[in-house]
Amino acid sequence: MFNKESNLFIVIFSTILVVVMGTGLALINQLTKPAQELNEALEKKQNILASIGVQATREEAGKLFEKLIVGAVAINPEGKVLTDNIQEVFDINLAYELKKPEDQRKYPIFIAQLNGERKYIVAMRGKGLWDAIWGFVAVNADGATIHGATFDHKSETPGLGAEIREKPFQQQFVGKKILDPNGNFVSVRVVKKGSVPKNEYNVDGISGGTLTSNGVDEMLRRFLGSFSKYFRQQLVSAPLPASVGSDSLRPDSSKSDAEKTYTIEEQIPSQP
Repeated sequence: MFNKESNLFIVIFSTILVVVMGTGLALINQLTKPAQELNEALEKKQNILASIGVQATREEAGKLFEKLIVGAVAINPEGKVLTDNIQEVFDINLAYELKKPEDQRKYPIFIAQLNGERKYIVAMRGKGLWDAIWGFVAVNADGATIHGATFDHKSETPGLGAEIREKPFQQQFVGKKILDPNGNFVSVRVVKKGSVPKNEYNVDGISGGTLTSNGVDEMLRRFLGSFSKYFRQQLVSAPLPASVGSDSLRPDSSKSDAEKTYTIEEQIPSQP
């Protein structure tokens, strides 16, 4: 019998305890991993839909995504299409892509058909003050006008940089332009409030959140710049997928353009 007060017993007991607990945690992780991945995918679909004004619960997100997202492409930074498989594009991890050499990166773009109109949803990721920031920006079929935007972050400061996830910041982007009148890419800039006159090419940054605002600005220029190159190439190529199920959407006309969301209209069977 071991002396329970001996160093050898303590070492053996501690080792067994660590192995048992580690094995248990690994097993729990494996058992819960499919549910975690599903929740992450649904949250991503919610954010993509939110950029075009479609507010969906987790239960609704999967079906609405399939209904409204009619195409997707992964492009390189120069706008060249690498794949048009929706699932492959959806599975792209931008955190991983940004660690690659620039000429090997894949940037996702989702193509939606909303109320009879095409929207290009540009996925993006960047660096805030403390950690990663990301978002989805929807651009109208003209390739120049922003339809909507949604942003989020991992650990920005509450009340400061974290405000990028709030509506007052995001709604500023509605109607802004990323191309000048000559069709040249200029992006939409995030600028210090009051530093320049307001126009259709800028939005106010977050007061007290300068580094987060700078991160959003850089992220927009990087990913919208690549989208603009892609869009220019598409002007001379074959058309993208046609509308799928867009007739079942209607805008909520009681709200302004900046607040407008879209809801699914009930399909009521005709009376005999």
